[in-house]
Amino acid sequence: MSSVLYDTPGPKAKIRNWIYSGVFVVAFALVLWWALGLMSEKGQLEADKWSPFLTDSQIWTTFLIPGLLETLKAGVIAVVIALPLGALLGIGRLSDHAWVRVPVGAFVEFFRAIPVLMLMLFGSALYVQFSTVSSDVRPLYAVVTGLVLYNSAVIAEIVRAGVLSLPRGQTDAAKAIGMRKGQVMVHVLIPQAVTAMLPALVSQLVVILKDTALGGTLLGLAELLSMARQISANYSNTIATFTVIALIYIVVNFALTSVASFLESRQRKSQKTTGAVVGGDVAEVDAGGAAGVGEAP
Repeated sequence: MSSVLYDTPGPKAKIRNWIYSGVFVVAFALVLWWALGLMSEKGQLEADKWSPFLTDSQIWTTFLIPGLLETLKAGVIAVVIALPLGALLGIGRLSDHAWVRVPVGAFVEFFRAIPVLMLMLFGSALYVQFSTVSSDVRPLYAVVTGLVLYNSAVIAEIVRAGVLSLPRGQTDAAKAIGMRKGQVMVHVLIPQAVTAMLPALVSQLVVILKDTALGGTLLGLAELLSMARQISANYSNTIATFTVIALIYIVVNFALTSVASFLESRQRKSQKTTGAVVGGDVAEVDAGGAAGVGEAP
């Protein structure tokens, strides 16, 4: 099927694609074979490295499950705060009033430009200097603070892109029947934009969940990845531990993505939409349009 991005490949192009795919599969198999051989030489494939995850329940009750719960707690708190804050910031960026649009835009651009890890470190330093937050929960506070500041700025851009992706006729039609701009935003634009924003929002939620690992590495948050050190120290199975933890991340993020896809599907079926979709990268969104925004078919 042809699209605006590429033409339908011809016979030669199809053969070339099959050759490229075959070369990639062979190369991947060789790299995998080399990696497994290296692990076998180092004894990393021996049963005693992997069996604790099946035979010793303590490895789950003491390390993996508590670490996963801490990861989910930090991620859920950050999402619950960042989503509404990002929505408000995104709507603020679309305001007709410069005294609202300019400071909100400065806030979004400022925090979107700073690495989330640096925001976590700043947050930790501020809590140490200017608060009485206990050292036991300070890493969680710092991680959530960094995640909220960074991701609310990113979500604000997703919201702005979602609203701008809608055809202008939606706004004109609503104004023609006497609706004020606030009513147009709440009753017409936001409900349709939510469907267009869902893929990008889900991608950002997965990023939030994975970024909690930064807090375990540098701030001492007892999240899932940080448990790798304790498990490998007790069982001397570093590769196996990282592999199991990676699988847990994959399962959790796949479940999150599946639920979001199901909700998106129901949302699209339950109401008529413009068909617009906001891409995951909203970095190129400008004031006059939305890059990464698909047009309605």
